[in-house]
Amino acid sequence: MTGWSVLSLSRVLQANTHMAQVLRTALCGRRQMSRYTPPPARYGGRHTVTLIPGDGIGPELLSHVRELFRFCCVPVDFEVVNVDSTMTSEDDINDAITAIRRNGVALKGNIETNHNLPPSFISRNNLLRTSLDLYANVMHCQSLPGVRTRHRNIDIIIIRENTEGEYSSLEHESVSGVVECLKIITRTNSLRIADYAFRLARERGRRRVTAVHKANIMKLGDGLFLQCCKEVAAGYQDIAFDAMIVDNTTMQVY
Repeated sequence: MTGWSVLSLSRVLQANTHMAQVLRTALCGRRQMSRYTPPPARYGGRHTVTLIPGDGIGPELLSHVRELFRFCCVPVDFEVVNVDSTMTSEDDINDAITAIRRNGVALKGNIETNHNLPPSFISRNNLLRTSLDLYANVMHCQSLPGVRTRHRNIDIIIIRENTEGEYSSLEHESVSGVVECLKIITRTNSLRIADYAFRLARERGRRRVTAVHKANIMKLGDGLFLQCCKEVAAGYQDIAFDAMIVDNTTMQVY
């Protein structure tokens, strides 16, 4: 993983970052600072974080995040970079990428993809992922105490490869009315994401990793991914491994 990351707004309070730890401690009023090891101080003990408000309710939500940080005296200064999803120019997203590389971390609201723009237009989210090589999308689905839901005691970490497959964004219209879309699967990136999943499982004390795939239909593409997962699993004998077709996975989750 490269030295920078983009954290989705919906997971900012649950992400495993130093800032989130400080914020949780301040909000919960717990005396946990003796166990907290802050990163090396920069700029007089404060840290600069790239903030991308995004679209829709993103600016409003991030405004509340900034207010919480201010109220809790979190030593963070935000460098706000606005990304306009309606523009065909990539100047704004390039400014955001430069800021993320400079600061090392970012908070972002949802950036919408404008489907009315020409097919050559590349999603801003896709540009962020590919330019910064943010190959692992990690989402922790966990039941919250006191919140009534259909299912209880949920504690699942979903890890998704974020730079290839359908995100390759390679498609063309071979003849009028016929579109070909390329789903790129590589051995290198499949091994990388599988190893990331197993390492995270070991670090978090997880007992099982499940590879979700469509190898029953995409025998070469998803078949390669599944084979890579099996190879990596052989090096983690302490963690159980199984595989499940995506259709069955969604049915079991429901």
